[in-house]
Amino acid sequence: VPLVVVRGPLGVCQLLETTLLALINYPSLVATNAARMIVAATGRFTHFSSEDNMQHMEHASKKTPRCIEFGLRRAQGPDGGFSASKYSAVGGFDATSNVQAGKILGVPIAGTHAHAFVQAHSSLSDAQSFTLRDSHGKDVSLLERALHYRSQFQWDSTNDGELAAFLAYAVSFPDSFLCLIDTYDTLRSGLRNFIVVSLVLHDLGHMPRGIRLDSGDLSYLSLTVHRIFLQFATDHPDRSFFKDLDIVASNDINEEVLHFLNKQGHAITVFGIGTNLVTCQAQPALGCVYKLVEIDSKPRMKMSQDFEKVLIPGRKVAYRLFGEKG
Repeated sequence: VPLVVVRGPLGVCQLLETTLLALINYPSLVATNAARMIVAATGRFTHFSSEDNMQHMEHASKKTPRCIEFGLRRAQGPDGGFSASKYSAVGGFDATSNVQAGKILGVPIAGTHAHAFVQAHSSLSDAQSFTLRDSHGKDVSLLERALHYRSQFQWDSTNDGELAAFLAYAVSFPDSFLCLIDTYDTLRSGLRNFIVVSLVLHDLGHMPRGIRLDSGDLSYLSLTVHRIFLQFATDHPDRSFFKDLDIVASNDINEEVLHFLNKQGHAITVFGIGTNLVTCQAQPALGCVYKLVEIDSKPRMKMSQDFEKVLIPGRKVAYRLFGEKG
């Protein structure tokens, strides 16, 4: 299938061969891989194993899942990482964790803190000095109020260091508070610590964003977290924001995993995809070639014992097909 037709002096056209192939192969590969993952993430063309699973997906979350590129650490060097961010956006990804690429390309930047950030906090004393101002301009101790809520819900066994880390993150990012909750115990510590800190932020006029899952059974955990959020919003009508929180999932996600999650049912609203996006796990290289098919208005043909390498002679026409949606 012809993608590009090059016409001109033979010498000049041959000098362009390597440059054109370099500018077409990897970008086309990544953009296509990204587009396929978007299709898989949004559940288009997914065959649900049962009507119950489809209904479960529809009721679990009304949001169409978004995709964020997380691939800089696994890309083919810094230049490859930048290219991957760029062409993932071309393929339909909503944002990138690559800060430099986001700023240069104008692509939204998104991400969360690391497990190391949580591990670096070991006790509640790490959060004693954290304050934010309320609507009256008064400094409020975040730790004091968070401990009040933790005691109110009888969640005193949550990890103290994790709670301190979440409070530290809340001080820095009160309006984009999205926590990685699987450092210790996802449901009995991480989720509960996120809830109590979210309540403190909401008291002070800030709106939390959600949580991130990076391990475990993503289907089960996302559905459980979503159910707890909905129940909390139902039990506390003045905290309706819990119904709209994002549930971000990462952890070696690829196209096959996305289809599997759709069939199994999940409540994930954002997928963070890195390694398998930028390295194109399913097909690490695209085999576009650059061949002479006509010279001086005379067709040229390459013969080969490999049938797939035999050229169809003569000038080609590159064209695109457009449907109702483009």
